[in-house]
Amino acid sequence: MLTITIVFLFVIFIIYKLILIVPMREVCVIERLGKFRCVLPPGFHFLIPFVDRVAYRHDTREEVLDVPPQSCISKDNTQLEVDGLVYLKVMDGQLASYGIENYRRAAVNLAQTTMRSEIGKLSLSDTFSERESLNESIVREIDKASDPWGIKVLRYEIRNITPSRHVIHTLEKQMEAERSKRAEITLANAEKAAMINLSEGERQEAINLSEGQKQKRINEAKGTAQEIAIVAKARAQGMSMVANALALDGGNEAMNMQLKEQFIEQLGGILKQADVSVVPAEIAKLEGFFEGMEKVTHTVKER
Repeated sequence: MLTITIVFLFVIFIIYKLILIVPMREVCVIERLGKFRCVLPPGFHFLIPFVDRVAYRHDTREEVLDVPPQSCISKDNTQLEVDGLVYLKVMDGQLASYGIENYRRAAVNLAQTTMRSEIGKLSLSDTFSERESLNESIVREIDKASDPWGIKVLRYEIRNITPSRHVIHTLEKQMEAERSKRAEITLANAEKAAMINLSEGERQEAINLSEGQKQKRINEAKGTAQEIAIVAKARAQGMSMVANALALDGGNEAMNMQLKEQFIEQLGGILKQADVSVVPAEIAKLEGFFEGMEKVTHTVKER
């Protein structure tokens, strides 16, 4: 009974060594008598017991490795502490097994040295603004160096960039000074805009006043011109009416009588307003004056 049990267990052990099931997410590196034989993909496989063995198992999924923080010196001699994440994937199981002892540790160390080298090419401000290009440069350098290891570096992400306390204090002062500068510039621009608006308002006011004065003068000139035209037209009509009246019978006599009345009225007014009494020396010549006026009237009429 014991013998049967031993034989049964031995058969189970042989079957266990004979059959190999590789999961979907792995590849297995097989050695035969200590020498590399093949890389088995996922699936069901047979092995020769005690001759073939699974030497390495590799996960074919994308792996993310944490890159520990390390001290770096930027181009402008600023001390920084930088950490990140590296994403890689096993592409060749044979090279990942025999090309290097531990590809994970090698990838992390290579990422650290490459990151330190790339940050040394940039200034402090560029390390923050050029993070994307920095990640691409690190991926390119790591992937080039890790190609013999059978792995593919997919991407690298800088997680934190932490300057020293002294640098942080200096940056805070710089930011405060920059904010003060921007505030002063904003106030200066506001005052400038206010002065421009005020001068524009005064200029527009002066233009409006000058336009009003100009329009006033134009209106006054037009009014004066219309007044002169109306007066001239009235005088012309009066002269025409006088000329027509003179052309009628008895017009000259009426004109002479009108002139005599006006002369006497004007002479009386002058005598009343004068401080010295004036007595005409030749009152007899009044008749000659009126006759002369009559001749003038005849002359106007003939014209």
